[in-house]
Amino acid sequence: MEPMQGYRPSARRRAMTRRKEMPLWQELPLLLVVAFCLAVLIRTFLVQAFYIPSGSMEKTLLVKDRVLVNKVIYDMRDPVRGEIVVFRGTDNWAPEVSEPVSNSFAAKLGRTIGDLVGVSRPGERDFIKRVIGLPGDKIACCDAQGRITVNGVGIDEAYIADGYNSDINQPPNPTQCTSRKFAEVTIPAGEMFVMGDHRAVSQDARCQGPVPIKNIIGRAFVIVWPSSRFTSLSVPDIWKTYAVDHPTAAAEGQVPVRRETPATDALIVPFLLSAGLSARSGLPFATRRRRLRS
Repeated sequence: MEPMQGYRPSARRRAMTRRKEMPLWQELPLLLVVAFCLAVLIRTFLVQAFYIPSGSMEKTLLVKDRVLVNKVIYDMRDPVRGEIVVFRGTDNWAPEVSEPVSNSFAAKLGRTIGDLVGVSRPGERDFIKRVIGLPGDKIACCDAQGRITVNGVGIDEAYIADGYNSDINQPPNPTQCTSRKFAEVTIPAGEMFVMGDHRAVSQDARCQGPVPIKNIIGRAFVIVWPSSRFTSLSVPDIWKTYAVDHPTAAAEGQVPVRRETPATDALIVPFLLSAGLSARSGLPFATRRRRLRS
């Protein structure tokens, strides 16, 4: 069969060959803008780095550590006891910052840019603590061994370092978390009970009250800086065992997820930006993807 008149299968290829590639001095600023936009999108929807400003989570987290926070995990599921979460405190929660903050123009500019790309310190109302109780749980301290109890079960918290627990002999104070003892609290629907690992200094739900689950920013899942402290922040075995042995409040449908649908736009927009950059550079998106594999 003879080919159709006027049909030229390589016309597109020849046209693309003739097309001049974008000069480096033009493409580099575009790449920087796209990279910045991607960083902002990732920080807004997916993952954000947080700076640890206080010692309330020692020795799990030290001052000046940086952790990565997964911001979409609780769009998929409910929080789990033992996880470390970043959240916005209520009006009852006092700011917990141990380092002075410079107010110079350069410092403010650096914090603004850092906040946009997700590498700045948290705000005054942002806190990082460990989830101890979920809606419907009864939390108290202490049992005969000086441990907190969840629904009457004592928890051996191996992540609390020696000398970092609060004083068991000091009487409870409803406004200061200086004592280990506190009366039993039943966690209301839609809220969680959180505590710092350094119980001697942490101001947490013991004296400032439970926190709405909808206030969660995300789950801290890894320490990324300094490099010598790089490690994952997994759920301790004691909490995994407890979850297996005791049905959670979440199983009864008492813990609401933060949003009704996942933030899928966070995945779509970076894809569109990447595709747009490829088209602007004169190469099909599929071609660039294949080159990255080689």
